[in-house]
Amino acid sequence: MAKLYINEKNKKGHINAEIYGHFSEHLGRCIYEGLYVGEDSDIPNVNGMRKDVVDALKEMKIPVLRWPGGCFADEYHWMDGIGPKENRKKMINTHWGGVVEDNSFGTHEFFELCEQLGCKTYVNGNVGSGTVQEMSEWVEYITFNGVSPMADLRKKNGHEKPWKIDYFGVGNENWGCGGNMTPEYYGNLYRRYQTYVRHYDHTAPIKKICGGPNVADYFWTEGVLKTCFAPPQPDEGQGTKGLMDGLSLHYYVHPEGWKIKGSATDFDDKVWYKTMAKAAYMEELIDRHGAIMDQYDPDKKIGMVVDEWGCWFTVEPGTNPGFLYQQNTMRDALVAGLTLNIFNKHCDRVKMACIAQMVNVLQSVILTEGPKMILTPTYHVFHMYKHHQDAELVDSYIEGNKTIGVEEEYQVPLLSESVSVDAEGYVNVTLSNLSVTEEVPVDIAFADLQPSQVTAAILKQEMHAHNTFEEPENVKEEQFTDYEINDGRICFKAPACSVISFRIK
Repeated sequence: MAKLYINEKNKKGHINAEIYGHFSEHLGRCIYEGLYVGEDSDIPNVNGMRKDVVDALKEMKIPVLRWPGGCFADEYHWMDGIGPKENRKKMINTHWGGVVEDNSFGTHEFFELCEQLGCKTYVNGNVGSGTVQEMSEWVEYITFNGVSPMADLRKKNGHEKPWKIDYFGVGNENWGCGGNMTPEYYGNLYRRYQTYVRHYDHTAPIKKICGGPNVADYFWTEGVLKTCFAPPQPDEGQGTKGLMDGLSLHYYVHPEGWKIKGSATDFDDKVWYKTMAKAAYMEELIDRHGAIMDQYDPDKKIGMVVDEWGCWFTVEPGTNPGFLYQQNTMRDALVAGLTLNIFNKHCDRVKMACIAQMVNVLQSVILTEGPKMILTPTYHVFHMYKHHQDAELVDSYIEGNKTIGVEEEYQVPLLSESVSVDAEGYVNVTLSNLSVTEEVPVDIAFADLQPSQVTAAILKQEMHAHNTFEEPENVKEEQFTDYEINDGRICFKAPACSVISFRIK
C-alpha cells in the first residue's frame, strides 16, 4: 500500500505552461511531411500546415514551439528562407541525412504555424556560423513595427505587421555542433550577440536564452555563468545580471549508451529499468546545475530551460539513419510521465522545456506516413498532463514508495507523482507506476479537501505496446473509474506500466 499525501493549501511554486513545450528542427520528416506539406498538397492543410497535426497539437494544448534547431540552427541563414519560394536558396542539410533543404519552410511559415497552434514562439539564432549583423537583422525583420530596411523587406514579402518573439536562443550546443567552443569563449560571444537582440517592442520584451551545458558538464555551466556574470563596474549599475532570462540544458536518455542506443521496441525488463533510471537522472542534473546557478542567481530570476530532452534510440530498420525516426512505446510514455513530474516539482528553477522532437523524430508525440497520422503514447501523456500548465505546484509526497529496478546502478522509485491546483480550483494529480509487473494499491489523502468531483484518465498497456498506422489506437488514453472515495480519501490500484491523472474538487 502506498499513501499519497497532498497538502493542497501549501503552494510550492508556479508551473510555467512552457515546461510542456516542443521542439521542431529541420531534421528528417519533422518539418517537411510532418508539419508542413505545402499549399498544393492533397493532404488537407491550411496555408501549407497539416490540418490533422495542427488540430491534434492544439488539443494537446502546446504552449511553445522551438525552431529551427538544434544543430541546424547554427548553419541556418534566415534570409535563405524568405521571399518567393521558387527563389529561395537550396542547401545541403549536412547535419541530418545530407538531403537538400529547399528552405520552403522559413520565418513566415514558422510564425504562421505558431499562429495556427496558438502557441508562443522560441526562435534559435545562429552563433556558430552566423554574424552579429545577421542575428540583429533577423530580430528587426520579425519584430520591428516601423520604417527600416528589414521591416520594409518583411512588408515586401507579404507581412505588414510584425510578429512577436517570446524567446530567442543565442546559439545552440556551442560546446559541440554549434562551434566546439570553450565556455569562456562562448560566454563572451553570448554577451556580444545578445546585445543586438533588441527589444523593439518594450511592452513585449524578448526573453533571451543562453546556451547551457550538455548533460553533466558542470564545468560549462560554471564557465559560462562566471563569464556572463562578471562583477559590475561602477558605471554598470546592476552589472551583467540582465543579460539572460534562461540557461539551456540538453539531456537524452540512451539506455544502451550513446553509440549503441538500443531498439525502440525490442527490449527486456533490464533495459526498461535502465531507461527509467537514466530518465530519473534528470533530477540530479537539475539539482547540480541549479546549485551552480544559485551562486550567480540566488533569487532564481533565470530559468533553467531543458529545451532538448527525451529518449533517443536506434532508428527504425530501413529508414535513413540521419532522419532519427523511431517508434514510441509505453516505455516512452513512462519516461515522459516521470520527467514531467520532475520538471513540475522543480518549477522554481525549471521555467521551460521542449521535448525532442514534435513529429517523426526521436520521442515524437505524432508520427505521419503520407496522409496518415497517429498519436503516440507520449502524446497521450502530454494530453493527460495539460492541466498542470500555469497551475500552482502544491506539497505532496508518497509514503511507502519502495525502490525497484535491476542492479544497484539502475534503481528507481516505484511511483512518481506531482500535484497542482489550477485557476479553477481543481487539484490535478499525475501518477506513474514504473514497474512492468507490479500493481500498487494507492490511497490519496488531502489536508482539508473532501473530494466531491473526480474525473480521471489512464494510459496502460504492456511495456512494448505502441501504435502503428495499421493499429493507430492500440495505446490510448481512457477514462479511469476504478476508484472509490472513502472518508475523504481516493482509493485505487495503479496498474503496472501505467500513467494516471486525476482532476479533483
